[in-house]
Parts: sequence; structure tokens; C-alpha cells
Amino acid sequence: MGLSPATVDRLLEESRTHDCPDSPETCVRVVAVAELPSRFGEFQVVAFWNERDRRDHAAFVHGDLFDKERVPVRIHSECLTGDAIGSLRCDCRDQLISSLERIGRSDGGVVLYLRQEGRGIGFANKIRAYQLQDAGFDTVEANQALGFRPDERDYGLAAHMLRLLHIRSIEIMTNNPAKIEDLRRHGVEIVGRIPLVIPPNPRSRHYLETKRTKMGHLLEFEQTDDEPEEPSAEAR
Repeated sequence: MGLSPATVDRLLEESRTHDCPDSPETCVRVVAVAELPSRFGEFQVVAFWNERDRRDHAAFVHGDLFDKERVPVRIHSECLTGDAIGSLRCDCRDQLISSLERIGRSDGGVVLYLRQEGRGIGFANKIRAYQLQDAGFDTVEANQALGFRPDERDYGLAAHMLRLLHIRSIEIMTNNPAKIEDLRRHGVEIVGRIPLVIPPNPRSRHYLETKRTKMGHLLEFEQTDDEPEEPSAEAR
């Protein structure tokens, strides 16, 4: 069973006049809730709207999470190339599928889908960063060459969405300590971490190694002697 009709009505009513003048950049409202049967199980999709940046965000909810503790939560930032096209340059699609499968098998959980493409730098800049990576930069160096920090995301938005859903505490599905730190800074009570490590493919290994060595992601995977090396930029 998911969110009850009475709970849905309450969430919509609370958001009808919702405002947050002290943090308008992360202020979202619940604008619609609908059933969403999926290949991963029975979900409800909650649509959020940010009036300031005119972006919508989503929560994919499995089970009745209202006023619950220790809720498994995956906070997933949009990755068009990975999520929709199946890019092998990153592990985004595999992380999204793995989290939906785990939550779909559990008593309850939620995937927050944030419109923060390219770690917050936007789609066009992400592809510019890809161009630099094709020339030999790693993912951190490419972002910095474009004038950005390695990660421009702010999880205040996710914290706000969790509050609007009345989720009291979470078990976060992540390998990223910075995500945990930022969520706690925004008032989210995190009572556990669920690792979400995807074995690298030949095209994503360098990307994942860079996340581990330069960004502190909690990643461990075996080196395989027979794994083919990624061709150099000159050879592609």
C-alpha cells in the first residue's frame, strides 16, 4: 500500500500555500501525485515544482512513507546520457535501476529524481566536459577547466522534498560522503548508509577511479587483468 488518498490530499493542501522566503532557491511544492506501476514494482510518482528556477523534480515512492523513520532513500541527479541512452561513460543508469529494484522489493522507500544534470552544471556544459575528457582530462579537471567546482549540486532541494513528504529519518543509498554531509547540513536525519557500488565497465573505470581518488567516493572494485583498456582519445 502506498500513500493513502487522505495523505495525498494533505500533501497537496499543505503545498497549496507553501512558501519559504528564507530559501527560495530550494523551495518546492507538491503539485500532483499519481499511481505509477512499473517493472520495478508499484510506485506513486510525486511531482514537485520550483517556482524560482521553473524546474520540476520527482519522487518515486514505494509504500506508505508518511511520518516514517529509517526510510531507504536514493537521491539521483538527472543524467540524460546515462539514464535514457545507456551511456557507458558513467554508472548513473545502473545506480538508478539498482536503487529502484531494491526499493521495489522492500516494504517502502523513495527515489528522489533531481533536475541537476552534469553534477549541477547543466547538459550543454556536461557535454563540453565530455569533450575535454575525450582530450585527456579527467572528470574533475574538465569541470574545473570550464570554471566549475567538481560538483555544483546542492542537496537543500532534496532535504526540502523529504520534509514535504514527512519522512522523519532516512537510510541513504549512496557512495558519496559529501552528499551525506550536505544533507545533514540541511537538517536531514541520516541513520544509515546503503552502498550502491556498480562494477565498472572498460569505459567507466577511469571515471569511477577519479570519483574515488579525487572526490572521496566510497568505491571498491577489483582490477581484472583481462579487462580491455579504454582506447586513447587519439585512437577513437
